[in-house]
Amino acid sequence: MKKNFLKVVGCMFAFVVGMASCSDDKGTDNSGSAPEEAFSCIEQILDGCMDIANEVGETKIGEPVSKWATDQTAALYSVESWYSWHSREDYSNNIYSIRNAYYGTLDGTVGTNSLANLIAKNNASLDTQVRNAISDAVDAILAIKSPFRNNINSTEARTAMTACADLNDVLKDLKGYIERTAAVNTNAVLDPIIVSYVDVVVLPTYNSLKEKNAALYTAAQKFNSTPSNANFEAVCEAWLEARQPWETSEAFLFGPVDALGLDPNMDSWPLDQSAIVNILNSGNYDDLNWSDGDNNDKVEAAQSVRGFHTLEFLAFRNGVARTLTDVADSSNSADLVYTSANAASWGNYMVQVAYLLKSDAETLYNSWSVSYEGGESYAAKFKKHVVQ
Repeated sequence: MKKNFLKVVGCMFAFVVGMASCSDDKGTDNSGSAPEEAFSCIEQILDGCMDIANEVGETKIGEPVSKWATDQTAALYSVESWYSWHSREDYSNNIYSIRNAYYGTLDGTVGTNSLANLIAKNNASLDTQVRNAISDAVDAILAIKSPFRNNINSTEARTAMTACADLNDVLKDLKGYIERTAAVNTNAVLDPIIVSYVDVVVLPTYNSLKEKNAALYTAAQKFNSTPSNANFEAVCEAWLEARQPWETSEAFLFGPVDALGLDPNMDSWPLDQSAIVNILNSGNYDDLNWSDGDNNDKVEAAQSVRGFHTLEFLAFRNGVARTLTDVADSSNSADLVYTSANAASWGNYMVQVAYLLKSDAETLYNSWSVSYEGGESYAAKFKKHVVQ
């Protein structure tokens, strides 16, 4: 989801939180020395983890909860992925993206060259804290009754917010510990972790996103050429498949995904539903595009009518696939359904959005794996301690 968070940085802050490390801490204090170059990459990795832990707790769950008391409609519309009723799964996958970054794998095992393995050997208590905080956050999110949009004002939602805040705090401690501990803060120790993080976590995740967005595009094309309830369902299934690698990439929203505007291209929320209806009526798909010379308003307007959530709106209704014969709710003027009058533009719009998702995922993967900004890949740059 498009986001705007300030990263917590600064050696003094990291030093202070690092002082809370546990009694089995091994290694000498490195606080008087400058961190080695590899630490800049580790810092970026952990900042990304903290950003998404904070966003899930304070924004994705916290904003609807805070709005509920004064404006329940605004609270509802601030729930991400509420058309598909997939909010909890998205949010838990965000936390799994933190787990993957820490464990250095995609399957929940601990990689040999991983932060988890390093910390377990040098500060077992801190490692246990990190693992438990990750697990607790996932469990708390999934304890919210589904769909989240119907259970915003719940004890479970507030518990999940607290669990995400606790995870954020533990990650701050982890960052401070690595920065100040000579036994772990060396290029020789951290470089293999960085290489494995890129090769085992980031690249496979983005490759999966590329492949699944391509499959989503194929499903949208099939619906457009042959509209049917079964093909509506196929688009929904492909959308759910594609969401998984995207949401499990949100702990590393740095580099090309940020610099090239690919995060808001694919995942802006909330949508501009009125503008989506206008595009359905006009068939003017140029409104989905933007270029480097456009001002912020133009860019944001384009990004709010494309991406995963626009396709979600076009494919899902009340948590299930739309049908060709849905009947609009007469009490809700905003309830839009597929009809013979909008059928052609509906299918075309789905194809246009799915194509852009496919294209953006290809750009993202290629930027990491082939070439970025006309030079070597971002993966190669990151392994050389170039952080953007």
